[in-house]
Amino acid sequence: MKFLLGLTLFCISQVSFSQSFQATKPIDPTTLKSFAPNGALRVGINLGNPVLASEDAATKKLSGISVDVANEIGNRINRPVQLIPFKSAGATVDGIKNGDLDMIFVAIDPVRGLDISYTPAYIQIEGAYMVKSSSTLKRNEEVDVTGTEIVVGKGSAYDLFLTREIKNATLLRAANSQSVVDDFMLGKGNVAAGVKQQLESDAKRYEGLRMLPGRFMVINQAIGVPKARPDFEKTTLYLSEVITQLKQSGFIGNSMQRHHIQGAKVAE
Repeated sequence: MKFLLGLTLFCISQVSFSQSFQATKPIDPTTLKSFAPNGALRVGINLGNPVLASEDAATKKLSGISVDVANEIGNRINRPVQLIPFKSAGATVDGIKNGDLDMIFVAIDPVRGLDISYTPAYIQIEGAYMVKSSSTLKRNEEVDVTGTEIVVGKGSAYDLFLTREIKNATLLRAANSQSVVDDFMLGKGNVAAGVKQQLESDAKRYEGLRMLPGRFMVINQAIGVPKARPDFEKTTLYLSEVITQLKQSGFIGNSMQRHHIQGAKVAE
C-alpha cells in the first residue's frame, strides 16, 4: 500500500513538473514571422566545435547538442528545421549577418554582439593550449611572451578572445579550427589554441604533442539571432525562456551524456 501511494505521489509530481516545464508562453505570430520569415527555421550548425555538433562522414547526418536544441525549438514553434552545416563559427556569423540564417549556436562575444542578440549560455567549454613535447612552455601564463606564435582558427571565439587579451605573443590564423593542428605540425607557430576536445582529438593523429594543463578561457555558448530583424528582442526573450527550461529540466545535460561530451558543463 505504501509502495502504491509513493508511486502515485511520484507520478503526480512528475506530471506537475512536466506541465510546469511545458508552460512556456507560446511565441506570438508577429515574433514568429520575424524569427523564421521563410517558413522553415534555418539554423547554422558549427562543425568546427566537436562539443556542439558533428557530421557523419558516410551519411552526412548532423548530430550533437546544438542539433538537439534546434530540433526542440522547431517542435515548439511548429516549424520545420533546416540544419545548415558550416566549418567554423565565423562562417555561421557571416551567414546570419547576410540574412541566410535565422539562428546560430555561437560563443558569447562582445564583437559579435554588435550584430547578434544572445540568449543566456546553455553550456560552457574550455579553451586550451597545445605545444610540442620539446617546448619549454609548461603553464598557460608563460604563453604571452615576445617570440611566441599562437595558431588559432580565424574568427573563432578563441581568436576573438586572444586578439583582445594577448599583449606580447603573435597570433597566426588558420583557415578554421579544424586546420589549427595540421598547420601547427607543418611548422606554423609554436603554440596551438582552440577547443580542448578538438585539440586532444587532432593530436591523436600525430606524435610528440602535449596539452598545457588547465585552460586559458571559458567559453559560454549560446543561441544567437540577428539584431537586424524587427522583433529580435522578443525572439531573444522567447528563446532565453526555452534555454532556461532546457537547462533546468535536464535536457541539455542528457544531450551531453548521449553524445559523450566531456570537458564541458551545463551553464548556470
